Amino acid sequence: MSAAVTPWQARHATGLMSGIYLPRTADALAFAMSTYGIPLLVLATTGSAALTGAAFALEWIPRLAAFGWAGSIVDRRGAAMVFHLASLGRALALAAGAVLLHLYPSGTVASATVMVLAAATGVLTEFSYIATETAGAAAGRRAGSRAHRVQAVLLGIDQTARLAGPALAGVLLLAGPPPMLAVVTVLSLIAALLALRTPPSSATSAPVSMERPGAGLLTGWRTIRTLPALGWLVTGLTLSNLATGFLQAAGPVIVVQHFGQSTTAVGLVWSAAAAATLVAVTICRFALDRLGLWPVGAVCSVIASLACLTTALAPDYLSYLVLVAVLMAADGGLAVVLRTLRSRLIPPETFGSTLSATILILLLPFPAAGVLTALTPPDALGHVITACAALQTLGLFCAFARLRTDPALRT
Repeated sequence: MSAAVTPWQARHATGLMSGIYLPRTADALAFAMSTYGIPLLVLATTGSAALTGAAFALEWIPRLAAFGWAGSIVDRRGAAMVFHLASLGRALALAAGAVLLHLYPSGTVASATVMVLAAATGVLTEFSYIATETAGAAAGRRAGSRAHRVQAVLLGIDQTARLAGPALAGVLLLAGPPPMLAVVTVLSLIAALLALRTPPSSATSAPVSMERPGAGLLTGWRTIRTLPALGWLVTGLTLSNLATGFLQAAGPVIVVQHFGQSTTAVGLVWSAAAAATLVAVTICRFALDRLGLWPVGAVCSVIASLACLTTALAPDYLSYLVLVAVLMAADGGLAVVLRTLRSRLIPPETFGSTLSATILILLLPFPAAGVLTALTPPDALGHVITACAALQTLGLFCAFARLRTDPALRT
């Protein structure tokens, strides 16, 4: 190996660690702790289940509404700048909330504080998420044929944060709301500082205009329409997300009422799923080196479809836990394929807008799954799971059958 090659590889690895992986780790932990911790914080502060549900809605509704703005601004100002400002804004909001809850631990001020925190952190976290995804995609493009390795590491970071974040938030809440908010504040500040080391993305020099929120999404939708491979994969995964979303929404009813387990057992299902996803992402990372995108994606789609179809027939809690973990592990493999494909295909100048559009499309089945759960009698949940699994199988089969000879997945 020449002396010129070794320093470049060292710089490349160092740049990924300090400029991409470490900022993503801090932001992902703050993301998970705020997403799962704020509703717990509302329940601990107000004691109201209704306000807890309202806080969860306040977290997600502004996030969905912010997609158009987030993607457009990231495209114009660059991922590093938006990431820095969003993380810093979240840190300031959480610090102010910690102070107010220390001074007013209960009452009207405390209730108003936690509800405002839910909305504010939801919007700011969405901006930081779009920015970190854009920075990760840019790193994947720079990695060339090793783009899937970068995406696998990023997905592993996200899954680890989802595994550790909720548990850490719950433990910290035992000491009171201010300590929990203080830890998330510190993580947000670390993310904001590390964002300054994030390599620049493809921001243009054009000034930011106050365009309609849907303008960025319209740009992203038009880009998706020009990329058939991405469009087919997003369509298949959207139908797949209806099945996984329904399992998430109906999980408490299935585990507690059907299998007679405690609410703790519900969390154990998703902890096992996150752990299985980490293993699957690691396996897919090496499988993609040897086999490519289409074979790995096709195998993951078959495993996901079979696991979801079998979940409706699970005879006991343990088999249900294993099947859900297998389903989510296969879904993690499909996520690596999607991330790698979009980092290859989406033009850098419209990546933020297109990323926002794809994520919004992929998330739409989740509120639909919640409505479907609310309208379904508990005794009929198994039939609905079977129907969702059939849609998932059809969607993934059509997508990968269409992509079998597509050069984008054969490279």
